[in-house]
Amino acid sequence: MATAEPNHIKRSIGFINWAHAIDHYVMLIFPTVVIGLEVAYGRSYAELIALGTPAFIAFGVFSLPAGWLADRWSRRNMMALFYAGCGLSLLAAGLAPNLILLAVALTALGTFGAIYHPVGTAMLIEQATLRGRSLAFNGVCGNLGAALATGMTAALIAGLGWRAAFLAPGAICVATAVVYLRLVPDQPRKAASRGTVADVPLGAALAATIFGLFVVVALCAGLVFNIVAIALPKLVDERLGADVPILLVGGVATLIFVCGALAQIAVGRLVEKFPPHILFAVIASLQFLGVLWAAQATGKVLIVALAVSMAAIYGQVTVNDLVIARYTADAWRGRIFAVRYFLTFLASGAAVTALAFLYGRGGFGLVLGTTATIALGFVFATAAIAVLVNGVEKTRARAVAPAE
Repeated sequence: MATAEPNHIKRSIGFINWAHAIDHYVMLIFPTVVIGLEVAYGRSYAELIALGTPAFIAFGVFSLPAGWLADRWSRRNMMALFYAGCGLSLLAAGLAPNLILLAVALTALGTFGAIYHPVGTAMLIEQATLRGRSLAFNGVCGNLGAALATGMTAALIAGLGWRAAFLAPGAICVATAVVYLRLVPDQPRKAASRGTVADVPLGAALAATIFGLFVVVALCAGLVFNIVAIALPKLVDERLGADVPILLVGGVATLIFVCGALAQIAVGRLVEKFPPHILFAVIASLQFLGVLWAAQATGKVLIVALAVSMAAIYGQVTVNDLVIARYTADAWRGRIFAVRYFLTFLASGAAVTALAFLYGRGGFGLVLGTTATIALGFVFATAAIAVLVNGVEKTRARAVAPAE
């Protein structure tokens, strides 16, 4: 009996990491499928990419009820619903007879996909022993899911058509739901027993100020993350400087996403050596510089600029979650993460709309230039958080320092 709980936790964390990979994979299938749909339906990129707007809005809106329900009911059961719901939605998208029903299926996908981040992140922080490394590895899983989405989707389109790009991962998600329910029992720990005091408590006024700054961070992060991630396949396709096949586009995009995974591994080690709030501001600055560089770049230089951007974009996610976890009690984490991801992914819908609007009026120069401006707002917000939190941490360090 003594080893049952550790094995249960290992299995649970394994499924959480797999869910993160699936979540980012399934939400980034459509941006690559769009390239194939341009030919199949004879519609423009700007018109077709807009079909994903309701899905990304749902991805943000339904984070709020998902986090609340998980805290009040069962985080494990919500994760089972995530797997099953995503799988059935993908199967519906693959079988959709027209663009309207495809958009409906994608919206359902966004609804179920919204479950993962507020629920899975809260579960991981609750169960993990080394939060920094666990969150970093979990982030890598999500990043690899996003990376494989472009390459695998391109391969499925090239070999079996665009419908297979939805049907294959849909079947995997449904199968995973069945296995998850069999191997991971419901949590014995009830919501009432969760801790109500944060690792580092904050005063009411300071907590409200930092919460306001995190609202800015979440909105800016959501816009930057999603504009770059969604635009990436088409951006690579357009700016590589040659007429390249979709398989090469998917491969290059995958390599760029892998740079984000490598960055998250590094960040998982750096948070053990440097204060997370300081590291947060530094990575935010790198994100701004990378996007600004990408706005001016073409050819091979563009690949390097996008690699830097993606490394910073994914690196900040890990530090962001750690900072929130440090100043939030476990009993409230599901709801706090729900608000964080609600704002971040609500910006996803705006990101798709903004991408279609800006691309139609000024191409990717205007898209990335605007994104860099948003990233600059992110820099200012993280810098303000770092300054405010640094004072609290110094006071706490003096309070716990041993007397000489």
